[in-house]
Amino acid sequence: MKKIFGAVVDYLKSTDKLLLFFCMAASALGLLVLASFHNAFYGTLRGMLVQTAATGLGLIAAIIISKIDYHFMAKMWKIHAPAAILLVLLVFFIGTGREGADDIAWIQLPFGMSFQPSELLKLSFILTFSYHLSLVRPHINSLRNVALLCVHGAIPALLIHFQGDDGTALIFIFIFVSMMFAAGLSWKYIAAAFGAVLIAAPLAWFYVMNNDQKLRILYLFHPDNPDYIKNIGWQQYLGRISIGSGQLTGKGLFADEYRKIPEMHNDFIFAFIGEVLGFLGCIAVILIFTGICVRLLRISRYSKDDLGSFICVGVFAMIVFQCVLNIGMCLNVLPVIGVTLPFLSNGGTSVLITYMAIGMALSVRVHNKPMLFD
Repeated sequence: MKKIFGAVVDYLKSTDKLLLFFCMAASALGLLVLASFHNAFYGTLRGMLVQTAATGLGLIAAIIISKIDYHFMAKMWKIHAPAAILLVLLVFFIGTGREGADDIAWIQLPFGMSFQPSELLKLSFILTFSYHLSLVRPHINSLRNVALLCVHGAIPALLIHFQGDDGTALIFIFIFVSMMFAAGLSWKYIAAAFGAVLIAAPLAWFYVMNNDQKLRILYLFHPDNPDYIKNIGWQQYLGRISIGSGQLTGKGLFADEYRKIPEMHNDFIFAFIGEVLGFLGCIAVILIFTGICVRLLRISRYSKDDLGSFICVGVFAMIVFQCVLNIGMCLNVLPVIGVTLPFLSNGGTSVLITYMAIGMALSVRVHNKPMLFD
């Protein structure tokens, strides 16, 4: 027992305790809210128990991964990158979709469980792209290197796009952009990319986007129009009402009645938090995620090498963009695009992969010298 206690103390001395605390606080809040959801709408806590198991496994995975040198993980790209891509390609042949969703992005597992390979690909991409950037950092602004880096970033984004999961594809793009910026990409390339987006946007509107995608964007400008609400905006309309009904402190956990919103335990969990815990609960969620992001950037800043810094930036970008997309959907300022809220949304794959990503960042912290006053 003394050896176990000593090992725990030694680990806590070497790791980022605040980052772990914020992650566990987010999970605890999510489990409480999901328990209220499952109790209110299903009369059972089975779904919450599955989420609890996934959270426990995720935390264990994060600790194990943090003890593995991040240099070793990155250099093993020849194993994890092909495996992750193979699983994503497998979705095109045996993939399934969630009820009410347009994308086919899951692989069905025994006992009624499912797995989303694109989540695993996020981890592999962060590692491989960090390794790629660390190798070319001194000459990142050569045209050849920029072109190769763009190809590297485009492969996972396009694979996920063709599955119909544009929300996750956008997350890959944001991770790519954030890491390129952190690596010191020249402003001339950034300006050129911005100009290309301005040119491509109208072309995408008229020739690429389908009618539902256009309506989701148009609804943002007509949130009270009955025609838009009936056709495409019903979910966001209910989410907005749900958040407002919570007022300052919410209806409370395990209340007798909550407003039913499609996917309220997944994509619209933030709206449900607004109803259950009110404005103060929403602020608490934002503060917790702010703490997570600040700690990730701190680890990145004090990393002894570029590889560790880029890994932390990639994990930061993954979490912050998911939060912005999810909360923006619920607040009616961004279109519905099917992105979960890290640690909080119902889904074993999501919470497990998020903790594994945190483990990668903690590996950078553990395998660097302790920070002064940390």
